[in-house]
Amino acid sequence: MNKKESIRYWLESAKEDWKVANHLFEKRDYSYSLFLGHLTIEKILKAIYVDRLNDTPPYTHRLIHLAEKASLELTDEQSELLETITDFNLEARYPDEKFAFKKKCTKSFTENYLKKIEGMRKWLLKLVQQ
Repeated sequence: MNKKESIRYWLESAKEDWKVANHLFEKRDYSYSLFLGHLTIEKILKAIYVDRLNDTPPYTHRLIHLAEKASLELTDEQSELLETITDFNLEARYPDEKFAFKKKCTKSFTENYLKKIEGMRKWLLKLVQQ
């Protein structure tokens, strides 16, 4: 896969994940909606990584790590948001944390973070050559 194909792969996959995140929110499956929100941001960051470094992105789910490797200049607020979104990946996947996370994921909590993820998603998409 060449650079352009790889970028397209990550962006198309992120687009699908974002669509699913919104469907899950509509169905009131809030914790998994945020989990897919995490995947959306992860895949866009991987597209940026490929775009900037012309290399295969690292196998990690840590968003701040991906952003740093891609040399993104982040505000403190953006860094904190990436750390929080990374937690959605971990808390939604592991049984002990999953149940506590599900309780935390009310409609308003999820809606608030989906809006923040949407803002981050739009900003990141502006940074990648499509």
